[in-house]
Amino acid sequence: MEKGEFVAIMGPSGSGKSTLMNILGCLDRPTSGTYLLDGEDVSQMSKNELAAIRNRKLGFIFQSFNLLPRLSAKSNVMLPMLYNQEQDIPTAEAEARAVTALESVGLKERINHQPNQLSGGQQQRVAIARALVNNPSVIFADEPTGNLDSKSSVEILELIHRLHAEGATIVMVTHEPRIAQQAGRVICVMDGLILDNGNNKNTPCMEKREEA
Repeated sequence: MEKGEFVAIMGPSGSGKSTLMNILGCLDRPTSGTYLLDGEDVSQMSKNELAAIRNRKLGFIFQSFNLLPRLSAKSNVMLPMLYNQEQDIPTAEAEARAVTALESVGLKERINHQPNQLSGGQQQRVAIARALVNNPSVIFADEPTGNLDSKSSVEILELIHRLHAEGATIVMVTHEPRIAQQAGRVICVMDGLILDNGNNKNTPCMEKREEA
């Protein structure tokens, strides 16, 4: 995957796409082989080293949002900066960066709202702001529209496209062909193997879903 790409990882349940995503996101270590992230071999790093890499270089958007329910949108977005041990970011700066990130995803009027006061689409926007706040090299989106209605799904995909247009590298896991078609390239995973590393016009995953 090259810097600035928008790649989808597609496959049915049990195909291995989540395992691949966990390895790419430095949540798991590969049992063999080498993984170069931004030119750095992270394959055999310790858990603490991987945690530092995740906080510094990676942003995550999850299907279930993973927001802390008792915290405001602003406080949820501040969390990655509070856990950033390599940079001692003053609270005032962290707050300012969180507000800026929330404004960038259209939540200027919701910064002090708790998750239960937000719609699903708004909660996902908070999650995206949290993913952006440390200026990551790569944004991983795991079924980012899976818990959203069709209108909110379109809005979130438009936002992801905007981030990509602004230079972000996007890696998105999905099992839906219509979502995969949003990416510039689709990696098809089946039974723990990459069947196709090409584009979304001829990948076997797309063909199988279309025939079904």
